[in-house]
Amino acid sequence: MSHLSGIWNTETKAKTYPKELMVLRRRQISRILFRKDIYLLSRELVKHCFLEEEGPFVYLSLVGNITDSDALIASLWKEYGKADARWLYLDPTIVSLEILTVVLGGFLALVLIYAIVKEKHYRHFIQITLCVCELYGGWMTFCPDWLMGSPNLNTNNWLYFWVYLVFFNGVWVLIPGLLLWQSWVELKKMHHKGFNSGKKFQ
Repeated sequence: MSHLSGIWNTETKAKTYPKELMVLRRRQISRILFRKDIYLLSRELVKHCFLEEEGPFVYLSLVGNITDSDALIASLWKEYGKADARWLYLDPTIVSLEILTVVLGGFLALVLIYAIVKEKHYRHFIQITLCVCELYGGWMTFCPDWLMGSPNLNTNNWLYFWVYLVFFNGVWVLIPGLLLWQSWVELKKMHHKGFNSGKKFQ
C-alpha cells in the first residue's frame, strides 16, 4: 500500500509541477513585459522633457520668442500655437511651468529609469512624485485660461481643439495616470505581503 501511495505521489507531482512551472513562467513573462512597458513610458517622459518638446521650447522662449525664431523645432510650436496662442510668446506662467518640467521633471524621469532598471527601493516614490508633478503642470497650464473663458485657446476648429489640445495633452494625462495606477498596484502587493509575513511572526 505504501508502495502504491509512493507511485501515486510521484505521478501527482509529475502532473502538478509542470503546471506550477507554467504559472511561474507566465508570471515572470508578464512581469518582464509590464516592467518593459513602464520603462518605455518613463523613457517617453524623458524625451518629452528634454529632447522633443519642453527643452527646446524653454530655450527658444528665454532667448527670444517662438514667433520670431527660424529654428526648425520652432515650426512645431508655431503650429501648436494655432491652438494655444500662449506658446507663441513669452507667457510667464507657461514658461515657468515648462522650466519646472525640464529641470525637475527631467531629472526625476532620469532617476526613475535608473530606479526601474536597477530595481531600487525608492522607485515608486520617484514615480508617484514625477506623475503628480506632470499632472499638476497640465492642470496649471489650462485651468487659469479656462477661468478667464479660454481667450488663448482655439476651441472652434475641430483639428486644433480635439487633436492639438485634447489628444496631445491627453496623452500626458494618460501616461502619468498609468504609472500612478502601476505604483498603486505594486504598493498594495507590498503591503499585503508585509502584513502577511508579519502575522507569521506573531
